[in-house]
Amino acid sequence: MRARERDRYAPQSGDLTYDVESYDLDLRYRVRTNRLEGTAVINAVALVTLPSFALDLVGLRARSVRVDGDPGTRFTQGPRTLRVRPRVPIEPGERFSIEVAYAGTPRPRRSRWGSLGWEELEDGVLVASQPTGAPTWFPCNDRPDSRAAMRITVTADTPYVVAATGRPGPVRRGGATTTWTFETDAPVATYLAAVQIGRYEQSDLACAPAGGTVGARLLHPVSLRAPARRAFADIPRMVEVFEDAFGPYPQDDLTIVVTPDDLEIPLEAQGMAVFGANHLDADSHRLVAHELAHQWFGNSVGIAHWHDIWLNEGFACYAEWVWAAASGGPSLAASADAHHALLRALPQDIVLGDPGPVLMFDDRVYKRGALTLEALRRTIGDDHFAHVMRQWCTAHRHGLVTTSDFIALAEEVSARDLGVLFRAWLDAEPLPELSAPPEASPGA
Repeated sequence: MRARERDRYAPQSGDLTYDVESYDLDLRYRVRTNRLEGTAVINAVALVTLPSFALDLVGLRARSVRVDGDPGTRFTQGPRTLRVRPRVPIEPGERFSIEVAYAGTPRPRRSRWGSLGWEELEDGVLVASQPTGAPTWFPCNDRPDSRAAMRITVTADTPYVVAATGRPGPVRRGGATTTWTFETDAPVATYLAAVQIGRYEQSDLACAPAGGTVGARLLHPVSLRAPARRAFADIPRMVEVFEDAFGPYPQDDLTIVVTPDDLEIPLEAQGMAVFGANHLDADSHRLVAHELAHQWFGNSVGIAHWHDIWLNEGFACYAEWVWAAASGGPSLAASADAHHALLRALPQDIVLGDPGPVLMFDDRVYKRGALTLEALRRTIGDDHFAHVMRQWCTAHRHGLVTTSDFIALAEEVSARDLGVLFRAWLDAEPLPELSAPPEASPGA
């Protein structure tokens, strides 16, 4: 078991004294009034003796809290934290449940990374929680290293369609409202849980990921039917390319949502990606590939701490180049050389292996992370590199990883000491030079 440490990039989030095993969220939402009422049942296990513990909850008010059904559970609430005190301390290793009834007007929380969490659209809702927005819509232990199974039930006004994390279950219509249920046994980080609500219609995507059991769907406004179908027509082929490069599709569902609103950037959640109406042109294929790749990198192979963010974003950026090469665009080497030239003209003041909270989503982290992978490919060769990438995704499927884990795997597969390479790319500010590309496959 990995040692648990408070995340330096989000030190006010999460509680290290317990782990969550599952969330069961029952939500009722009125779009017109932006009113959310919820009941969260959280099953957890104590890591130390717990006279009290904390849940993250922002902007919503807890009405009642019960530990193992006890109405005598005491609690206090501050701006960011719900502090719970059970009648009897919980012992280490003991499993317990927390039931929280809560309500309010959800809104994004302000952070150094911008507004995060539950956000009203012009006619609907989207959730964009990375990295600390999950507490704006449900009480949680908001740590990237605490992943849990999830069941989400959402009751909304009948004209609206709901998409959420997990496999879609039964839909129950009852007069003015409709209830939607989603469930997954795959462990989900809180920042990767999502709910999207809008006046959508569904188009099925003809994906056939390995195993043939994954549903794939596209939700979009009726008015955007034609451009949405065109924009995402390559999704089935992308899945095939990424399965060949990284191993079987690791989620139990795939949902693409197109909002009627323009969005600054696309958003990924577990088993889901969300795009704005402005992301439907021919130039958006790179964005589609990036968000799809996150189902392998970040949503399945997950980071325990935010300073390893390059393992999410650098790998997803590299997948953009993989798709470009597979779909008739530039080779991997050409994409890497072009982006290396662009990065060389930018300030050299970022440490990829620990960029700091202010720069963790800087585009240089994405591109330099991808270049690190290309530098590794050019160093160890195509065959070893391909083995590293597939082994990384399959061995750590729905697990937690660190940069040290990746270095160890690359050295094991290649039987080489790669310390000099990784120190130059991950630990130093100056951008290293790329070696000449290998004489190998056409994609290189």
